[in-house]
Amino acid sequence: MIENERETRHEHVLQAVRQMMTAARTAPKGKGIDIIEVAMVTDEDIKRLSEELIIMSGETGLKFFLRDADNILQAEAIMIAGTRQQVQGLNCAHCGYPTCVEKPDAVPCAINSVDLGIAIGSACATASDLRLDTRVMFSAGLAAQRLGMLGDCKCVMAIPVSASSKNPFFDRKPKTEG
Repeated sequence: MIENERETRHEHVLQAVRQMMTAARTAPKGKGIDIIEVAMVTDEDIKRLSEELIIMSGETGLKFFLRDADNILQAEAIMIAGTRQQVQGLNCAHCGYPTCVEKPDAVPCAINSVDLGIAIGSACATASDLRLDTRVMFSAGLAAQRLGMLGDCKCVMAIPVSASSKNPFFDRKPKTEG
């Protein structure tokens, strides 16, 4: 039997993204409380993310949303991760308020954001170990958040994933037209 890499690549990428999701899940969490949600976006849902980025560009005038809308279409899958907001009760003041009680509800708990960053780093390290092309994108994560892809999670980040000859998520040209 001969198995050509070109014929098995897509399934390999999907399996790798599943491993990235596991790495995000098992990453250390503040106080051991798991408030991270993780999912894989593929196929038509990648197109929905792209369309939402185009809408966001129109609303904000930010052209890099257009660039990212085109760019994520080169992904075979996108891992999204976000955090459910939960005050950790540490009174650490990293959010800018002296105590958790004084923190307004609209201000995220800094520990939640740190936990998300650690999970993203763990997922990216896994992708790197598997020699996949990735880039962390807050723009595509924000589009996923607006579309409710992770329920009521906040601070959603996206990691488009590809296995290609050259990483399509770097050396990107700015989009100048709408």
